Amino acid sequence: MQRITVRGQRFVDEQGRERVFHGINLKCDSGSVRDKPPYGRLAQLDEKFFRRSGELGFCLLRLGINWEDFEPEKGQYNEIYLRRVDEIFGLAEQYGMYVFIDMHQDLYSSFGGGAGNGMPLWACVPDGYRHTPVRFVWGERYFWGRDVHRSFDHFWNNDDVLGKGLLEHFAEAWQMLAQRYGEHPAFFGFDLLNEPFPGTSGGQVFRRLVGKLALTLAFSPAVSRIEFLKNAFCKETRGRALDVLSPAVMGKVTRAAWGLVRRFDTEKYTPFVARMQKALREVTPNGILMMEHSYYSNLGIPFSAAAPEGEPDVCYSPHGYDFFVDTPLYKYASDARAGFIFEESRRAQQRLDLPVIVGEWGGGGEGEDFFPHIKFMMDLFDSFNWSNTYFAYNEEFYDKPLPRVISRPYPMAVNGEIEKFQVDIEAKTFALWYTPGNADLPTEIYLPDGYESVEAGEGAEVEMEGKVLKVRTGAGKIVVGYR
Repeated sequence: MQRITVRGQRFVDEQGRERVFHGINLKCDSGSVRDKPPYGRLAQLDEKFFRRSGELGFCLLRLGINWEDFEPEKGQYNEIYLRRVDEIFGLAEQYGMYVFIDMHQDLYSSFGGGAGNGMPLWACVPDGYRHTPVRFVWGERYFWGRDVHRSFDHFWNNDDVLGKGLLEHFAEAWQMLAQRYGEHPAFFGFDLLNEPFPGTSGGQVFRRLVGKLALTLAFSPAVSRIEFLKNAFCKETRGRALDVLSPAVMGKVTRAAWGLVRRFDTEKYTPFVARMQKALREVTPNGILMMEHSYYSNLGIPFSAAAPEGEPDVCYSPHGYDFFVDTPLYKYASDARAGFIFEESRRAQQRLDLPVIVGEWGGGGEGEDFFPHIKFMMDLFDSFNWSNTYFAYNEEFYDKPLPRVISRPYPMAVNGEIEKFQVDIEAKTFALWYTPGNADLPTEIYLPDGYESVEAGEGAEVEMEGKVLKVRTGAGKIVVGYR
């Protein structure tokens, strides 16, 4: 497998070809390890998973692991768990799938028996506050959970635990992983921390957003209050109540909290990324550093952090979902709302001048009515030349209809620089425009079911290898009619 590096807003391989990645998430949360020791959901990543992933065109795995699972006691690593991760990397290499490690957290940790996961108990400093039972949604402790807020405050402030700052402990955990996997052929990069949460100021962000939303719904001329109330109180149309949250309205609401989020991005997250970069590069020059925006930027609040200075291999990895994700109302998912979120991510990309892998998107819902929304999202990512990893895999996922919606033609490796590409599902055509490279190398296009025709200029050489179409041409445009 070739090492992947960064050149401007592009991923490139060792031959200089531009690369695009479609992939999948596996979140191995701590609860799954406690319930099914010693592997939890890691046990799902067997040969069948990698074989079927390749058939669907998924060439990148976002592997979500938890610090508390591999270092439950300071300096005492869970070798049984890590050997399972070793096996996953071996299978990934065998099947040609890259892996990036996602240091996952939700609600900081599973401390207190809550719904969270991530940090080990020895790295939790909740200042005596206890978790409260879930009343509405799993993530509500982000909004008012003082145990979560205080724990994050101590983390970002690098406060002392067991004789060393929390960020120093965290960097050492990353160094151990880098030492173990940084030289592996299948290793892609470091997703430094899932959806970083600001801490106590995150509670303030929530209150500002709720307050601004209430004022906007009550007084803004852009909102039809009659329509909102009519839909909200009618069971058959309840999913349409949030249609009042147009991009313009969402922009007004999110701007109310931008200052707080910007302060976190610049004063806490930017130094955190620089610290982790320094620690990781002491161990290995390999691997792409992946910057995520904060939990609240999943709503479209602008991302203001800076990339680490002097680091050539860094990318931006935004997340985003419609509000109805993973509920029976997901069929009402709004293309406009999701588009607003990722248009803001696009602006962040342009500011940072980095390539993008959308780390989490999609999710699930009941039935198939949300499939057009998934298609919209993929069309949007294609229009930005973005890579992505869908959230998330479970044992039944590949047996359902959804993967056939996500699995679609895309340019895996392009001999040159991509200008644009697009898929027309109805016409069953894939088109790629690019500036050709100098080398005599194939452009590789994933096609789920083969092709009917290829237009690639005079003298083009065309070969189908498995589900990958290989085309040698200097025409700078390839149009495929696929099955």
